[in-house]
Amino acid sequence: MHPIVFLPLFIAILIAIQAYSAPKDSIIILENPNGTGFTMDFKEWSSKNKCELYLKKGDTLQIVAVSESGEYTLLILGENGSEPYAGNINRSMVFTVTVSETDKYEIRITGKNATGKVTVSNLKKIDR
Repeated sequence: MHPIVFLPLFIAILIAIQAYSAPKDSIIILENPNGTGFTMDFKEWSSKNKCELYLKKGDTLQIVAVSESGEYTLLILGENGSEPYAGNINRSMVFTVTVSETDKYEIRITGKNATGKVTVSNLKKIDR
């Protein structure tokens, strides 16, 4: 490959990699445009944040939690008061949560010097 063509390509790849990795003490949230979920990527992060999803009764969320260091808490709360999940994440894991009622749900994350990533996907909407 000619050096003049290679250099801009190399720079574009570096910019893309930096854009998708969280700087220290920060969180980056990318929501799926079709409303089926989101990804939270954080590095040495100590704070709180949340995302909202409208879910129907019987919808199942798949949570892929990656924990590199520190710890964080994940809480799923319905606007009507239901609490389908609450737990500490201090290791990487994959699990599902099925909601028992149609509601608007907050997925809250609280970190303590946490580095990792959480991906939440509504499996029912992906299958439809």
